[in-house]
Amino acid sequence: SGEEQSPLLFQFHKDGFLVLEQFFSAEECDSMRRQIQGIVEAMEVPPHCRTAFSTREEEQLREQGSSDYFLTSGDKIRFFFEKGVLDEKGNFLIPKEKSVSKIGHALHAYDPVFKQITHSPKVQELGRKLGLERPVVVQSMYIFKSLLAVTPHQDATFLHTEPLGRILGFWIALEDATQENGCLWFIPGSHTNGISRRMVRAASGASTCVEFVGSEPAYDDKQFLPLPIRKGGLILIHGEVVHKSELNSSESSRHVFTFHVMEAKGTTWSKENWLQPTPELPFPSLYT
Repeated sequence: SGEEQSPLLFQFHKDGFLVLEQFFSAEECDSMRRQIQGIVEAMEVPPHCRTAFSTREEEQLREQGSSDYFLTSGDKIRFFFEKGVLDEKGNFLIPKEKSVSKIGHALHAYDPVFKQITHSPKVQELGRKLGLERPVVVQSMYIFKSLLAVTPHQDATFLHTEPLGRILGFWIALEDATQENGCLWFIPGSHTNGISRRMVRAASGASTCVEFVGSEPAYDDKQFLPLPIRKGGLILIHGEVVHKSELNSSESSRHVFTFHVMEAKGTTWSKENWLQPTPELPFPSLYT
């Protein structure tokens, strides 16, 4: 009931986000970074990045390969690269570990370290405090944040549910996230107006694998609040809160592990979402 709501919960529902400093230990953060280091060292460059292309047809094949690689990454551990880091034969132009922008989307299911973090007792306890009855993990990503800015968006644009309000992001800083290296910025309270844009799977045979329906409103820069957070901190992100990150203008990286949870009770996952559960990997329960 409303009376029993904790101050933390109240804050989360008011702002659409919640900052929990020192949620994970430095050791837990370092174990995730070490694990990723090993994964990157063993990484093979995906085939669609290795084709030198000269004709429009080869270019299309490459784009098709790239979109298939993305669309079928929900139940795998796959690599997404910064632009311009590979030559046309798929060889690295810069150090391997600086070339990857993110790894997704099933670290939580297939990697022992990330699985342990995702289902750690304190995460499960937090889920219960938030009143989640049947939370399932829909995706996870390791984000390197070397350079790029991330434009203002709502996670529910990409992960649509009926009804809305069933998606929750867990965003874990594995290093200090500062204004210089690209911390998150939020518009407090912006999670109460629904969504104006959706990313859906394109009809088969279309030139792109996904398309956007609706339009992104123009957001007022002055409304965004920066949320720097120290290593080990967790930011809870409501699926409809508007947030962004600026480009990383520092020398230091800003590694993050993030995963999304859906309250499955009474919820329908959109068949049009790019990400779909598979027979190999139905969305696993957060609670173990």
